[in-house]
Amino acid sequence: MNRRLPAEWEPQSAVQFTFPHADSDWADVLDAVIPCFVEAITAVSRFEKVLVVCHNKAEVAAHLTGAVQENLLLLECPSNDTWARDHGAITIEENGQWVLLDFMFNGWGLKFPAFHDNLITGRLHEQGVFGTLPLRRPGLVLEGGGIESDGQGTLLTTTECLLSPNRNPHLSQAEIEAQLSEWLGVDHFLWLHHGYLAGDDTDSHIDTLARLCPDDTIAYVRCDDPEDEHYEALQAMETELQAFRTKAGHPYRLIPLPWPQACYAADGHRLPATYANFLIVNGAVLMPTYGVPQDEAALETIGHCFPGREVAGIDCRMLIEQHGSLHCITMQYPWGAL
Repeated sequence: MNRRLPAEWEPQSAVQFTFPHADSDWADVLDAVIPCFVEAITAVSRFEKVLVVCHNKAEVAAHLTGAVQENLLLLECPSNDTWARDHGAITIEENGQWVLLDFMFNGWGLKFPAFHDNLITGRLHEQGVFGTLPLRRPGLVLEGGGIESDGQGTLLTTTECLLSPNRNPHLSQAEIEAQLSEWLGVDHFLWLHHGYLAGDDTDSHIDTLARLCPDDTIAYVRCDDPEDEHYEALQAMETELQAFRTKAGHPYRLIPLPWPQACYAADGHRLPATYANFLIVNGAVLMPTYGVPQDEAALETIGHCFPGREVAGIDCRMLIEQHGSLHCITMQYPWGAL
């Protein structure tokens, strides 16, 4: 098969969200987190369609009156939580046709219940959301937040996540590469062995640390404070990035993102605030902000990575309370997939 995993900056049909509800992990702070989802969904609806997985359509619709209504598609489906990046379908191009891949989602290595979330893609497909697009189940545990594609066969990822013993313990690194080559059409792997964020539950998802951007560019988090607990690991990650080469043998253009002022939960533990968790949509990039002084500089830096696109901030301070951010609550579908 001639397969290809598109880049996020290619034209899109829609972005999926899974809306928080009283039976999700957001139960205790539901009223506080819903405005963040509303802001993000409303912003995306300015540029393209938004597929919203709902616990109750009427309740969700009442929150989204400010969104572009003709771009909203609300569907009821049971969910455990809201991290669409990791339970949403991964769309590939196969012999010129879009195909949905429904990888297994096991709650980031059996950390959290995922019995509803693991079924969302199949249930949406049964409801006809994706028309006649084929749906395939590779039988591999994989989350969308764990991989980055340039659309040309390069995959950026972390060993901490993809080699986690609670994901695919029966597969070696070489065997995982073979599986991803088969299903995603990947022939150039960039493995990071270093880098993490305190408070992260995902085992170092790549979309919190480093992101592939157009023109052989990688935007990445950099910590310049030797007193910060992240300093050593992120310095080591930067060294790895500097050693990476494109398929043509050239070094990547590396753009460091500002390091946000530390954010803490009420119990004192540090939260995984990161500007790498931005979302690319048609004509724009939406970037998480955290109400810290570095927000403005981060918006400007993201603009350098995506010249010609609008860059807008979304207040994600509440999202990191559950250890995710903007990219984590979304999954894009390429143009023609819906």
